[in-house]
Amino acid sequence: MEATKPRLGRGLNALMGDAANSDGAANTTHVAVGSIQNNPYQPRKRFDDDELAGLKESIRIHGVLQPVVVRQVGDRYQLIAGERRVRAATAAGLEEVPVHVVAFDDQQVFEAALVENIQRSDLNPIEKAQGFKDYLDRFGLTQEQLGAKLGLDRTTISNLIGLLNLPTEVQDAVRFGQISLGHAKVLKGVPEVDRQVALCKETILKNYSVHALELLVKQQKLETTSVEAEPTPKREPVEKTAHVKGIEDDLRQRLAVRVEIKVKAKDRGQILIGFDSNDDFERIVDALKK
Repeated sequence: MEATKPRLGRGLNALMGDAANSDGAANTTHVAVGSIQNNPYQPRKRFDDDELAGLKESIRIHGVLQPVVVRQVGDRYQLIAGERRVRAATAAGLEEVPVHVVAFDDQQVFEAALVENIQRSDLNPIEKAQGFKDYLDRFGLTQEQLGAKLGLDRTTISNLIGLLNLPTEVQDAVRFGQISLGHAKVLKGVPEVDRQVALCKETILKNYSVHALELLVKQQKLETTSVEAEPTPKREPVEKTAHVKGIEDDLRQRLAVRVEIKVKAKDRGQILIGFDSNDDFERIVDALKK
């Protein structure tokens, strides 16, 4: 019977444990910081400078207490989890760090990077959405399958990935913490791109809460609907002159079909010619060509 693949929602430690059980005892050792390559599947693009400074000071005093996780690639190592610790250790001047070596394939490396950031330090919503999309595109899984792996509801993943449809200006505002995920969800419901950007800027400028933004969007929607629903003023019908009626009667007699002249304004109107058969149609066309 085929073994069940580990459910990543249990946490990174459980994933490491599964790797050790399947591949033999995991190897923990010390390696040179310069021999560790960055994780190409790292979804986090920004690291908090203050957080790194605090971690650097802690590492300078106490060292790296928890090994980072790597896999061996040739004579070097590729980082799987613990990039903040490696960055802080480098800044603190350490030449070596403790590492936990595991035999992971590309998919497991990507999964581990997602789990570390989601469960330990939490990506911003745009980084998280991009990480999910990149994973799904690369490995061909469904949102439901990824949700099962991460212990997340499918709709959560779907809603996050949907943020990538927002204009760049709005995505950047989320990425840099200028607006929250709640604000972004409200803006996602606004159909016009220009309006999304304008509302985003207004939210930042006026420090709207999510609830305030919701009310503003609803109010503007009602105003737009109200304007669209206003009935077009009825125009008073223009009375046909005796001359127009005479022409109408003459055309009926000549074409032997229904003819109506509709006068809409002093110099505007329509001539409507009806027909009931193909023969009528051909006859009318021939008459008009003469």
